[in-house]
Amino acid sequence: MTTTLPAAPRALPPLGPNRRLKLPKQAERTLANGLTVIAVRRPAVPLVELRLWMPFGRAHLARGAMLAQTVLSGTETHTATQIAAELQRVGGGLSAGVDPDRLMLSGASLVTGLDRMLEILADVLTGATYPTDWVDTERDRLVDRIQVAQSQPAHLARTALLKRIYGRHPYAVQTPEPDQVRAIRPPALRKLHAERVRPAEAVLVLVGDFQPERVLDGAETALSAWTGEGHPVDLPPAPALQPGPLLLVDRPGSVQSSLRIALPAVPRTHPDHAALQLANLVFGGYFSSRWTENIREDKGYTYGPYSAIEHSVAGSVLIAAAEVATEVTGPALLETTYELGRLASLPPKPDELEQARQYALGTLQLGMSTQAGLASLTSAYAGNGLRLDFLAEHAARLAAATVDDVAAAAARYLAPAHAVTVVLGDAERVAAPLAALTPVRVESA
Repeated sequence: MTTTLPAAPRALPPLGPNRRLKLPKQAERTLANGLTVIAVRRPAVPLVELRLWMPFGRAHLARGAMLAQTVLSGTETHTATQIAAELQRVGGGLSAGVDPDRLMLSGASLVTGLDRMLEILADVLTGATYPTDWVDTERDRLVDRIQVAQSQPAHLARTALLKRIYGRHPYAVQTPEPDQVRAIRPPALRKLHAERVRPAEAVLVLVGDFQPERVLDGAETALSAWTGEGHPVDLPPAPALQPGPLLLVDRPGSVQSSLRIALPAVPRTHPDHAALQLANLVFGGYFSSRWTENIREDKGYTYGPYSAIEHSVAGSVLIAAAEVATEVTGPALLETTYELGRLASLPPKPDELEQARQYALGTLQLGMSTQAGLASLTSAYAGNGLRLDFLAEHAARLAAATVDDVAAAAARYLAPAHAVTVVLGDAERVAAPLAALTPVRVESA
């Protein structure tokens, strides 16, 4: 009988050197109506990605959500069906969305259809009619989506966290109530369109296989007649986090708890941003992080904890989130606090930092590897006053950050004393274990 011995584990090959970040060819022009157009050449495939970013903060929440839902429902010259058919003829499509900062129109088409897509976009921007039948249908659809979301623990936990950290700031409530949506009628949407869908301070990003200057000419031809008499939108700065008692939102009978922690963060241009990004990766920002290793791999408390820095126009915040079984809610919070405190008081190991650095630089390259990713990245940066050139600066800062830099950022921003903590779960079962760790305030869901 032949005995087969298990093969010795093979060592992983060393990581290759970081590639230099190469920025694509681009051109920019601000039109007479105030619209900024950025054209970026990406010759991978004969397609164009479009992103139109318009400041939209502090709009009435329900009206803003309904406007995004119905802005493509028809114009004075085209029905919604005709708009879709025209876009399909050029291999394209358009969609709309809204968040607390912006109204975004997104789309794609064949390069040969870009001029037609821009013509249709201009028609929507200048002549959207919000027909009653479409508004009625989309209003019911939006109400259904909101009601489904309001039954989901993750949505309820985020809603509670936003109210806790933002107070009276417009960011505090980001989902309208169903009754608010039901009250919306087409005249209100037309009025909001006239006030907020305006070219001043808006940014149009086009990414594709084209000559940027030629595309700028085409965008100017299509969109120069777009004007808007509305008023500019100003958001107040986001308030500083106010640590205090843990907020326990009672959800009787829940078999799991939703743990959410908010920590201070800084905007992309801040000198600490690169070091904080690396500190967050070490803590919980990717699968090889300490937090994941602790409460998922070692203890099995959760399937997928994560943490990320969220950037908005009015401020930035670091959010950590995990769904854990009800019976381990207290231990999960204890381990989370331990990992934050350990990173805030002890510097990461050099190899640990290097692994996080490789991940950060690699995902930066990956985010620019497709036309859609590059368009979204360019638009997100442009909405905060930045251009793609900043990516090279950020990559250099990531590459240069030392163990001491990351340790200082962790101590400054990730210390548990700075945290705002919210738990959604069955208060009858989890209040006592949580109260053994920290003061607790209980509210109904």
